[in-house]
Amino acid sequence: MSSSTLQLNEKVHDYLLGHSLRESTVCQQLREETKPMKMGMMQVSPEQGQFMAFLVELTGTRKAVEVGTFTGYSALCVAQALPEEGTLVCCDVSEEWTAVGKKYWEQAGVSDRIDLRIGPAVDTLKAMCDSGEEGSFDFGFIDADKANYQYYYEYVLALLRSGGLLLIDNVLWGGSVANPDKTDEDTEAIRALNSFLHHDDRVSLSMLPVGDGLTLALKR
Repeated sequence: MSSSTLQLNEKVHDYLLGHSLRESTVCQQLREETKPMKMGMMQVSPEQGQFMAFLVELTGTRKAVEVGTFTGYSALCVAQALPEEGTLVCCDVSEEWTAVGKKYWEQAGVSDRIDLRIGPAVDTLKAMCDSGEEGSFDFGFIDADKANYQYYYEYVLALLRSGGLLLIDNVLWGGSVANPDKTDEDTEAIRALNSFLHHDDRVSLSMLPVGDGLTLALKR
């Protein structure tokens, strides 16, 4: 038993990966191609990708939405965990970054499960709500520009069914949210959402020290 969370040094982290990670070859290849890129740090960790896939299986997800796809690693993890008839709608603004992931989606045989929509995510999500898709999704993931997190949260929550699960990434923001000297726009946006979620009785809530901080919100 422990009253606090174990600090993961490199040795313990390696042990965790060595005794838990079941990363597919295609996921590993995509992760390794992304890592040296200029914005490679934006990619979720392999253990987080596996955790997301685990949650997709656990919840029996058939319809998912992702806000912020980057090079497609998290999308690949989720899509591989979906049933053959499952669908993942990916919202992103970059043709360049998402093009990296497309070849791996095809290689993994899941490209037919991924519906990539290029354009401002707020517009994409609003259009989905306006077209009658509210309450029809099982799973959502938000990992995009922080200034719009609150908007993304409201739209994705509307798209989720009761009992649907929403994951929000970067909620600890490298520890900046706990540093009063950090007052940049992104940090303040994450702080604002974290405070809002803490008191939002539309969801059951758990913030986990996974990756850069991952909040799980279950729609009531």
